[in-house]
Amino acid sequence: MDCAEEVGLIRRRLGCEQGICDLSFDVFQGKLTAEFDPDLIDPPKIRAAIAETGLSSEDWADQAAVESFWSRRGRDILVAASAVALLIGLTIEGLASGSILQTLLAHEHGSDGVHPESIAFFVAAMLCGAYFIVPKGLRSLRALRPEMNALVLVSILGSSFLGEWAEGATLAFLFALAGRLEGWSMNRARQEVRGLISVAPERANVLHHDHEHAMAPDRVPLGATVRVRPGERVPCDGLVRDGSSGVNEAMITGESIPVWKSAGDEVFAGTLNGDGTIEIETTKKASDSRLARILRMIEETQHRRAPAEQFVDRFARRYTPIMFLLAGAVFLVGPFVSDLGWSFWFYQSMLVLLISCPCALVISTPVTIVAAVASAAKRGILIKGGAYLEKAAHVQAAAFDKTGVLTLGEPRVTALRAVGGRSERDTLQALASLEHYSEHPLARAIVEFALEQGVEPEPVKEFRALQGEGATASFDGVDFWVGNSRLLEDRVDDPESIRPLLAEMEDSEHTVVVCGSGREAWALVGLRDPVRPAARGMLDELRALGLRRLVMLTGDNDRTAQAIAAKVGIDDVRSRLLPDDKQQAVKELIAEHGEVAMVGDGVNDAQAISAAGLGIGVGGHGRGADVALETADIVVLSSRISDLPFLIRHARRALGVIKQNVALALLFKAAFIALALTGQATLWMAVAADMGATLLVIFNGLRLLRAGRPPQPSGALEPLAGQA
Repeated sequence: MDCAEEVGLIRRRLGCEQGICDLSFDVFQGKLTAEFDPDLIDPPKIRAAIAETGLSSEDWADQAAVESFWSRRGRDILVAASAVALLIGLTIEGLASGSILQTLLAHEHGSDGVHPESIAFFVAAMLCGAYFIVPKGLRSLRALRPEMNALVLVSILGSSFLGEWAEGATLAFLFALAGRLEGWSMNRARQEVRGLISVAPERANVLHHDHEHAMAPDRVPLGATVRVRPGERVPCDGLVRDGSSGVNEAMITGESIPVWKSAGDEVFAGTLNGDGTIEIETTKKASDSRLARILRMIEETQHRRAPAEQFVDRFARRYTPIMFLLAGAVFLVGPFVSDLGWSFWFYQSMLVLLISCPCALVISTPVTIVAAVASAAKRGILIKGGAYLEKAAHVQAAAFDKTGVLTLGEPRVTALRAVGGRSERDTLQALASLEHYSEHPLARAIVEFALEQGVEPEPVKEFRALQGEGATASFDGVDFWVGNSRLLEDRVDDPESIRPLLAEMEDSEHTVVVCGSGREAWALVGLRDPVRPAARGMLDELRALGLRRLVMLTGDNDRTAQAIAAKVGIDDVRSRLLPDDKQQAVKELIAEHGEVAMVGDGVNDAQAISAAGLGIGVGGHGRGADVALETADIVVLSSRISDLPFLIRHARRALGVIKQNVALALLFKAAFIALALTGQATLWMAVAADMGATLLVIFNGLRLLRAGRPPQPSGALEPLAGQA
């Protein structure tokens, strides 16, 4: 399955079968996924229906099955045989006429004067070139659904009928060559996508009772200890338990600088270990690793087709029947408006049929989209489908979460003020114990601060998250709560006594966490999260790209939000927002500006991300990145927010290439149809033009593969989350 025309054949055939619920196609992996009712249809019947289109099928396997020699080289052999037979036939005729070119350009129809030996070679060239065309063409004609192969088959038969053996043979050879080159270009795009996962090692060195055993990564159990030596690739996602080393994570995050890993740090399957030996404890199965999930999402990009791609498919479905009608009109009307005979106009009608082949038009969009998605993935930007790539090109406004997007997402506790006569250590003990169960960045910062102070978290009971506010739990028999300053109003009897201290901490740009028990506050905790050095430049670039509105959405207090906004240069700030408030703010932006992107870390922004036309998750490491992978439409895996302007430019460039390809395909066809109607074209010129248009749009789309090279190291690198 190498082109959208074949997808259309399968879709139309299986669409007639009862029990087929849904069909999804991945052209670049050659994969069809069918959902069906087993009471009405089964896999053998599905395969039989596919066979009726002239295509064969087999059960999908993650690893490609061993192909026979004919499967791998059959097309190459037939193309070569067709070329040799054509060359011999042309040589025989050229020696007789004095010019091979004259043989091709001759317009006198009929086989008079053509040597029987050369006719035999021309017929051999036709048979070899049309070997894969005939079954598909005959089936589409029988189904009264003419498509590309039917057009070529009719043209070959017509040229034979007219005695144009040289042209028919040239047509068969050039079309077979075009199909082979198209398949090669498709394989190029496939290899770019497969290259994202081919880095996974074939074995893992698992330690068991001080002995090392080699096994396949998909057999390594959770919690196993795996040793990774210098220069080896990490086989599984896990945590470093012993040793330290620099690990190149470019395949996952697009970051060109190796990241130093030591005990407690997370590593990912497929990343390349540096000079040190590390031992990791596996935390995920191979099938659920970050790399495997990225691959699955890239494979599914064809399921989320861009509006431009859907438009081209709809256009092509109507275009081919119209071209058949035009060809019929040329054949029937031509003899009545000129002195030229029926054979001449029959010949011209075949030219119209041939040049009308929509392959270049249909393939122009998907090859461009997959090339753009694959190149972005190299840079650590995961685009989950062509639809989202096109949305990124049309974004007019963007909303940003503060923590983890405009700031580094690594807050640090800088102040702990006990109130109500409680000791700081007792308060920190209860606070760390509760926050140990939370995934919020502020909670992790508090736990780290407690550990630095020698306070170990203890078990709590009845932990419950308060959406957008905080959490509660039972600690040492006491109902303990923690959250943002909004909890003062709801849970403290005398909030006014604490407000001066709260205002003082907020004025010094702290994010303030309040904790307590019952109706009494125990302490205020002040945390600071540094602004990303690249944030201001990123926002300036987005403005230069024409984005009309940039907004910061945060649940933080007004004073801290305004201070951060001033540093990054953003004017529209909305603070003290609950998740529902963020969602509503995004809806208001959509009503005002149309296409809006919501940029969040995927943890607290799921509602806003899902409400936006385009959800962009910024997640480099930790749990937030996994959530971003699932909820966002586009994920910046490295947390390098300076890539956001690149994403917009890349999407716009891809959309521009799609428009170029569609225009080129239509212009080629219009020009040669005009030549055919005036009698200036021949069959071999038509197929050469069609092949040229197809290859031109393919290679034009493949140019985008070079656009995703990760940025090179410079003197001012943007810190990664976790390295600030």
